[in-house]
Amino acid sequence: MCGRYAASRRPEDLVDVFEVEKWEPEETLAPDWNVAPTKEVHAILERPLKDAESPRPVRQMRTLKWGLVPSWAKSPEGAARMINARAETVHEKPSFKRAFATRRCILPADGYYEWVTGTGERELEVEGKRKRPRKQPYFVTPADGSVFAMAGLYEFWRDRTLPDDHPRAWWVTCSVLTTDAETGPLGVAPAEGPRSLADIHPRMPLMLTPDRWDAWLDPSRTDVEELRALLAPPPEGLMRAYPVATAVSNVRNNGPELLKELDGPEEATLF
Repeated sequence: MCGRYAASRRPEDLVDVFEVEKWEPEETLAPDWNVAPTKEVHAILERPLKDAESPRPVRQMRTLKWGLVPSWAKSPEGAARMINARAETVHEKPSFKRAFATRRCILPADGYYEWVTGTGERELEVEGKRKRPRKQPYFVTPADGSVFAMAGLYEFWRDRTLPDDHPRAWWVTCSVLTTDAETGPLGVAPAEGPRSLADIHPRMPLMLTPDRWDAWLDPSRTDVEELRALLAPPPEGLMRAYPVATAVSNVRNNGPELLKELDGPEEATLF
């Protein structure tokens, strides 16, 4: 799954990387090293500009809220539960299939956090000696330092309790697609601990390699089977993972120190 990620790159850099044609500097978000559900995030998408003479899709960088609200929802209360969409079933789920057909986006990140309960901790839990095992967070990021481009969907939801001209009358929300975690060796593995992403968690965000960006963002592509082909996992060995401080587990903590690589898991019993 993807429940927390880091996004600290400058908007100007994202504009260059993704060849963005339109973005509003006043919508720029501050660097965020602990992005959590319901926060606002940057997204890359293609759609015609409002009131533009040409109907052609324009690549834009927009600010969306993480946690998808389907257009038919009566309220946005379920958004926090729709932060992820499974790549295997996204085309058939009522909450996601319409967005999958025409409203796809890329959510740029530095990488994502995932928590693993170590063998020693699990054994203690089984024996009843500890009710709440302590989990070690890992940061997963491209080994070459490139942008982690997560496949996403976005949706519009109209708050009928507000007038048309109210600034919050429309919500634009998004979800991250996830897939089975890689079982092959990491591109760069920690000195001790997990040797593959599947050792950390059975799911992971679906990373799109640059050769798939154009096709994924193109709203004119609506054939379900062609789109599903874009959801194939990227080649193995592109990622690295390393342990970080448990401070990231508290969403109130935020800063570049959260990405500092530890020499090893914080507790010797983790593996």
